[in-house]
Amino acid sequence: MKPIFDIFSKRKTTSSAKPKEKIIIDYREKNSLVASELVNLGFEIEFKNLKVGDYLVKDIAIERKTVSDFISSMINKRLQNQIIELQQYKNKLLIIEGIEEQELYSERGEGEKGMHPNSIRGFLISILINHKIPIIYTKNSDDTAKFISVIAKRKEHELSLNVSKNNLNKKERMQFILESFPQIGPKTAKKLLEKFKTLKNIFNATEEELKKLIGKKSETFRIVDEEY
Repeated sequence: MKPIFDIFSKRKTTSSAKPKEKIIIDYREKNSLVASELVNLGFEIEFKNLKVGDYLVKDIAIERKTVSDFISSMINKRLQNQIIELQQYKNKLLIIEGIEEQELYSERGEGEKGMHPNSIRGFLISILINHKIPIIYTKNSDDTAKFISVIAKRKEHELSLNVSKNNLNKKERMQFILESFPQIGPKTAKKLLEKFKTLKNIFNATEEELKKLIGKKSETFRIVDEEY
C-alpha cells in the first residue's frame, strides 16, 4: 500500500541564516568581558583602533567606564576630553559599569582616591546637562553587554566616520572628505569609493556617471567646478 501524503505535515525548508549584527569595539577593550558576552549573545564583533568612544553600535558612540576608571579619568582630565570628542556624534552614551561591585561615591566622607561625593555629583550633572550625554549605570560586564545588545537591536543607521581625530587611515580620510559634502553620508561615500577608487576619479567623473550611481545626490559635487 502506497503511503498517503500528508498535506498538513510541516515541510523542511532551507533558509539562509540571518547575518549577525556587527558591533565595532576599540582594541583596548579586549581585556574587558563585555566583548565575550556580546559574542555569547550572538553578535559579530570587530576590534579597531577607534578615535572616539569604546563601542560603535550602528549610529551610537558609547564610552564605557568602570567605576575606578571613571574616577581616575576625572582626576587626570582624560574624561573631559573624551566627553568633548563624543559631541561629534548625534547619538552618544556614557556607561558607568560596576555599581553593584563598587560604590561610585560614599556619604561617609571622601570616596575613592580622595574624591568628594559632591565633586562626582557635579561632574555627572555637567555630563547630563552641559554636554547632553545620557548616562547608564550597569551592575557588571554582563549587564553592560545586555544594554548594548538592546541598543543594537533597536538602531538601524550606520555610524558616520566624519569625526575630527587626526589618526584616520587613508580610506577613512577619503570617506571623511566625501562626508563633508551635503547629502553625502557614510553609505553613499563608501559606494562612491568602491566604484571610483580615488577622490580624483570621483571629482573627474561626469555628472551622468555620478547620477547613475547615487541619483540626485550627484548635484552636490557641482561645487567642485565653482570659483571662490
